Amino acid sequence: MGTDPAGQQTNNIATAGVIARPPLLFLAALPLGLALDQLLPLPFTLPGGELVHWMVAGSLSLIGLALAAAGIRNFLRSATPVPTNQPARALVTTGIHGWSRNPIYLGLFLVYGGIGMAARSPWVLILMLPLAITIRYGVVSREEAYLGRRFGDAYQDYKASVRRWL
Repeated sequence: MGTDPAGQQTNNIATAGVIARPPLLFLAALPLGLALDQLLPLPFTLPGGELVHWMVAGSLSLIGLALAAAGIRNFLRSATPVPTNQPARALVTTGIHGWSRNPIYLGLFLVYGGIGMAARSPWVLILMLPLAITIRYGVVSREEAYLGRRFGDAYQDYKASVRRWL
């Protein structure tokens, strides 16, 4: 047992117990969507032509990379591990985390959507819904419960003042 910044006793070896590491969930959905494109092809059209298509795909990917990188940088500056299978050492509430509680996941969703757009893959985009449900209930809700246990009132105050996604 140790103490957190608020002086509450914590179990330093506890983790959130998420169903899988989030990047692996995104990486699993991507080839599944691409395989479904081959097995069950669906039409993919975007109004505005080729330039608009690449602008949307590129913008989603770049914004997503920036969000994820900012979130990761915040974790590293706070000396807390990014992987969900390691215990949190600090509650990160500043920088991009003052705007969104999950900027890394939000960034991963944007990158995933950008890749789906670039690949013209309707199935990759369709799989965003079950992926979002999986991330929300299999990862985020477990992380939130863990952070509530780990950081107590400090996390509850943060949760009340910063939105989960946007």
